[in-house]
Amino acid sequence: MEYRSTATHAEIARRLRAARRPFVTTHFKPDGDALGSVLAVSRALSGLGAQVDAAVAGPIDRTILGLASEGEFRHAARGPVEPREGCDLVVVLDTGAESQLEHCRDWLRAHPDLVIGIDHHANGSAIAPARLVDASCASCTQLLVEVLDELGVPLAPAGGRRMRRTIAEAIFAGLATDTGWFRFSGADDRVYQLGARLLAAGVDKDALFRMLEQGDAPGRLALVARALSSIDYCCDGRVAVMRLMRRDFEATGTGVDDLAGLVNEPMSVGTVEVSVLLTESDPTLVKASFRSKPPAVAGGTFVDVNHLAGHFDGGGHVHAAGARVAGSMDEAAARVRAACASYFESAGDGVAASGAGETV
Repeated sequence: MEYRSTATHAEIARRLRAARRPFVTTHFKPDGDALGSVLAVSRALSGLGAQVDAAVAGPIDRTILGLASEGEFRHAARGPVEPREGCDLVVVLDTGAESQLEHCRDWLRAHPDLVIGIDHHANGSAIAPARLVDASCASCTQLLVEVLDELGVPLAPAGGRRMRRTIAEAIFAGLATDTGWFRFSGADDRVYQLGARLLAAGVDKDALFRMLEQGDAPGRLALVARALSSIDYCCDGRVAVMRLMRRDFEATGTGVDDLAGLVNEPMSVGTVEVSVLLTESDPTLVKASFRSKPPAVAGGTFVDVNHLAGHFDGGGHVHAAGARVAGSMDEAAARVRAACASYFESAGDGVAASGAGETV
């Protein structure tokens, strides 16, 4: 199935405007863009008079929880989170992958006419029959702005005063976190123009940066130290593979919600083109996070980690992807190293992506 838009911005906006009891959700283990998207849509629809039921599932990085007011969304660390009785629309944000919607997947399959999706990923399923997909957007919140403008919803109160917990703040949080605070290759001129618009709407970027990037628990530094000490360089130093076992989390008093951004640490090494973080889920399953650098020169080649993750039925973006690898940690590490070696061996045959690829 080709994963593409099946509805226009205007059609999605009409569905949103007509909803009285919408359910808004996103992928399991939401990041800043996912939660920012949920909050932006929830606030917009609440402003239009709808009774919004927002819900997320899985671990949440504690640093992004400050984006929400108390009671703005339901949260289940594990288990189902389904729409309440009377729901007349489901809005799925920042994903189109059924595997990432286990908390409500069965309900969505049973009520396809009620489901719409808004996503900026290149791959997905038909879980949302009516969907808006644009992989050229650096974040889902960037794509949302076009829909909110179609709705005529203001991103913040007039006057440009610095205010917390506005639609603009939620949009900015998603945009900033998904572009590495405007460092990643996806931060094109449109991203900077939107950033300027959001700042003019009163977003306090310094307060947001402190909350989102400087609010780690003390144990996270110990976790980072363990990950860095485990680095295994392969493919002539072009790939850095880190490992974290369950005992590492126990020893440092941390959890999976302390992993945000850790996979990027080895990218400061000049020779490293790909960074991989392997996290033991249980003795027979390892979660793999892949990251790659943008091309060294405009139009140059880079490593498409979406392609690498595809070896393990995973996916994501060309510079950021994830997968689950069956087996022990040693087995998973060996398989990942082999996939990377095969990738570089095939690069001369056109497997390496060009600099004109998707954005992160």
